[in-house]
Amino acid sequence: MRGAGAVAAAAGTGAAAGGLLGARVGKESGAHGKRPTFLLVHGANSNAYAFAPLIAALTLEGHRALAVDLPGHGAQANFPPSYQAPQDLAAFTNAPSPVLSRTSLEDNARHVAGVVRRLARQGPVVLVGHSMGGATITRVGNQVPDAIARLVYLSAFCCVRIRSVLDCFLVPEGRATLLPTIPSVGDPERTGVLRNNWRSADAGFVAKAKAAFAADYSDTAFRNALNTFEPDESASLIRDDARGHPATWGRVPRSYLRFTLDRSIPLALQDRMIKEADAATPGNRFDVRSLRAPHLGPADPAPLAAALAGLA
Repeated sequence: MRGAGAVAAAAGTGAAAGGLLGARVGKESGAHGKRPTFLLVHGANSNAYAFAPLIAALTLEGHRALAVDLPGHGAQANFPPSYQAPQDLAAFTNAPSPVLSRTSLEDNARHVAGVVRRLARQGPVVLVGHSMGGATITRVGNQVPDAIARLVYLSAFCCVRIRSVLDCFLVPEGRATLLPTIPSVGDPERTGVLRNNWRSADAGFVAKAKAAFAADYSDTAFRNALNTFEPDESASLIRDDARGHPATWGRVPRSYLRFTLDRSIPLALQDRMIKEADAATPGNRFDVRSLRAPHLGPADPAPLAAALAGLA
């Protein structure tokens, strides 16, 4: 099973981590002794539904888990008529994106912070971000650190010295990313969004996306994942200041789950972000674990669920 070594390590250290969670947030929220809720935050072009297999795996093991749709995603997602078959590619290229064209990282963080506050009334909150969701949970950590028991980054962006998500790809450790090989659609300066045609009939496009996101998935498993992708993402998010502040975000306990096969956020970039975060808060360093998984995580959610359960 992929990630078996990391799962064993997670199980071995879970008791200590769980004790810290209960003590910290139990005191602050008045919910001492309650089991934590995992609040899952998706990355670019995604939605809460992408976490359905992971939530099922966590729930079957007795854990509380909730996924949130960021603004402009899920029920608010933009699927222009031109995106449907038969596609009108010219119209799709220039179609407006009413919500995401004006959505910022601050909008995402404000939305998630509101959910965190509500969940914290019920018990500890473990805030989990995947990919670009890491930028969101970092901003939430800046805003409501006392409402969060632990921050967990799933092969996610964690900016401290590097200013933005875009800047992460400009440093040497980020240049190996395969994301630029995936063709985009339209002009972000005009539409306000980063747009991809995930329903492309071009086999070469699908192969490039699979290499970047899930190279070790079967073709069937990748098509299933691809079917959850949304065409648009806010162009603002990759440029917004995503840095964590040591005085707020920096005092929240945090874990990083490295995905060692990730070709979107290369392992070297993951390690650099961990190192820079630890340097900024030497008294509160990352708890680091690893899973043998590509960017989308393990095709079988069990190893990831077990690793997260080790933090509860």
